[in-house]
Amino acid sequence: MGNVRESRWIHRLQSASDPDARLIAFPHAGGSASYFFPLAQALRQAGQPLALDVMAVQYPGRQERRREPCIDDLPTLADAVCREILLFADRPLILFGHSMGSWVAFEVTRRLEQKHGITPLALFASGRRAPSITRQENIHQLPDSGIVKEIALLDGTDSVLLSDPEILQMALPAIRGDYKAIETYAFHPGPRLQCPIHAVLGEADPRVSVDDARGWAKHTSGGFELSMAHGSHFYLKDQQDFLAGKIVDRLTTLSAERTRHG
Repeated sequence: MGNVRESRWIHRLQSASDPDARLIAFPHAGGSASYFFPLAQALRQAGQPLALDVMAVQYPGRQERRREPCIDDLPTLADAVCREILLFADRPLILFGHSMGSWVAFEVTRRLEQKHGITPLALFASGRRAPSITRQENIHQLPDSGIVKEIALLDGTDSVLLSDPEILQMALPAIRGDYKAIETYAFHPGPRLQCPIHAVLGEADPRVSVDDARGWAKHTSGGFELSMAHGSHFYLKDQQDFLAGKIVDRLTTLSAERTRHG
């Protein structure tokens, strides 16, 4: 049977009784684990060549963890998430990060490989430039109105939230803390990942270029692929089936390799 441990950091979105692998999703800035429910549903409908647990990380400072202080330092956040993921590492792992989540997933993968000898089956890096591409950004230092403007540009938050001052005021501390984490993150060169990286980018993303996404290739010795999706930064809202198909393609390759090697 699969690992049945529970963690306030990791939400189960789809469970298999005896999983072949576990996919763990990392949310964007201000995002929560529940954002990935549609992806879990799309994966169920797509069918999977391997039995798959689908899980998502719940950062502190949102939803049921809203009373906990946000972690606004990305390496510290990666350390904490990595400790929790080790509870579920009795099965092969696939990590999927979107936007900020891509960098958190990348740093978690580094820790898994370098400190624990665990090489994930794949890292999906969605909607974020490669971590070695640096830019000066200061959204976390803007007034609330500036952060709201950025959110609206990326089209990442439901308009109901943006139009409801009370809900928005509850969400802004986590959003600001997450932006601080990514904008103060300093990439430190080190060994390339052993696992393959699959970058995914919305073709109309206003913040990430194709070259930005291709930069992920420099961070792995395990193979690289780039997929373009219709849509903007949050293409996931309308392209769950596309994304599920890319993940299933990876699982199909792994299943074929397993069969080939007996």
